[in-house]
Amino acid sequence: MTETNNIDQEDSPTPLQQIIYLLRKYKLVEGLVNLQENTDDPSLNESAVQQQNLTELQVFLDQLHPADIAHILEALPLEDRLLIWSLIKTDRDGEVLLETSDAVRATLITDMGNHELVAATEYLDADEIADLAPDLPQEVMDNVFSSLPIEEREQLRAAMSYPEDSVGALMDFDVITIREDVRLEVVLRYLRRLEELPDHTDQLFIVDRDEQLKGVLLINRLLVSDPDTLVAEVMTKEMIKLRPNAIAQQAANAFERYDLVSASVVDDNNKLLGRVTVNAVIDYIRETAENEALNLAGLSEEEDLFAPVLKSVKNRWGWLAINLVTAFIASRVIGLFEDSIEKLVALAALMPIIAGIGGNSGNQTITMIVRALALDQIDTSSAWKLITKEVGVSIVNGLLWGTVVGLFTFAIYQNAELGLVMTLAMTLNLLLAALLGVIIPLTLRKFGRDPALGSSVMITAVTDSGGFFIFLGLATFFLL
Repeated sequence: MTETNNIDQEDSPTPLQQIIYLLRKYKLVEGLVNLQENTDDPSLNESAVQQQNLTELQVFLDQLHPADIAHILEALPLEDRLLIWSLIKTDRDGEVLLETSDAVRATLITDMGNHELVAATEYLDADEIADLAPDLPQEVMDNVFSSLPIEEREQLRAAMSYPEDSVGALMDFDVITIREDVRLEVVLRYLRRLEELPDHTDQLFIVDRDEQLKGVLLINRLLVSDPDTLVAEVMTKEMIKLRPNAIAQQAANAFERYDLVSASVVDDNNKLLGRVTVNAVIDYIRETAENEALNLAGLSEEEDLFAPVLKSVKNRWGWLAINLVTAFIASRVIGLFEDSIEKLVALAALMPIIAGIGGNSGNQTITMIVRALALDQIDTSSAWKLITKEVGVSIVNGLLWGTVVGLFTFAIYQNAELGLVMTLAMTLNLLLAALLGVIIPLTLRKFGRDPALGSSVMITAVTDSGGFFIFLGLATFFLL
């Protein structure tokens, strides 16, 4: 029975597929209505079937989670996206905007009036509004500030004051605080009076009258302990404390290392400011991974799949221009050895092997270094040891695979000297790739840039030009 149910779930259409199907139905009827616009029959111009299809779309959207709606919007062309967006209820607009990518969010905000944007923020917390703030017009933010209660207004100002990649930017102000000198029964009664607990509440924060953090009360301890017990007797004083100005990656590392669901955020005086929850950390990790993948490919920002052509060109042209320059450099390196290639045509066939393996090896090294930097596993003292280790790996790989390529070359061309040149060139190019694979991201990090920014493009360019120069230079010296 379980196996049958699994099959049924796998075969059932996804929300995106169902939305696309309903959109096709709507467009089909719309097309038929447009064909009849010039007729004298008014019933054909206002199709009840068309309105029914819109209603069916809206009812289906009302059942979906905001994250699912965001996924659908990102997967639709602009015209269909705006149609679906117009069917989302106002009280859900803010939640959906939070879930969409920055590029898609911009297209949705552009389609909304200022009053609609202000209305969308009414259902969001201060920390969520702060996430949207960079994309909202200043006039909208002014109206939002004026509409908020004083406490939430101060929370919003505090949230917007922290850098984007800081713990403060991930902080949630929705926390439950209690005193250590009350009984658990009092705490339970207090919780029952709340409409609901904040998301991901696994612990209550214990503070004194000055809001200084004294400890935490785990929810599982609260539920299994004697109600007559004082909070002070069951609370935990050992806990993870985060600082709002610390980099967000430190919070991500702490959540991964200690399997946290939530963690407190305190200032330098140990005053409780808020908390960070696992959902915010997961979103940060996902966004960071996506940005690193884009940066490695030389893309400056996340791109809407259905963005206008000129906007996509603007996002991509920078590193393509750099790549074009490096390609010209590689071609001139080859040009320096035109006479050698004319005398031994086999060199032209073997060059791509040296360059390709070098680029692949360099990208492997860069990926490892960028990941280690993200996890804060590398410092100045360990950099040289890391370079030494990568050099050792490249030498072993170079000798191993260089020997394989050299034997392959000898088998094809029956030229032992050419095979030896291939082995040596492979080893030297892998050595170059390893060195630059470590140096490029570390240098970018030292100058305050993203270590993944264009690293893949740069390493490929260098190993191409360097590989060609090494191989053709060795061939010219030993064979000609």
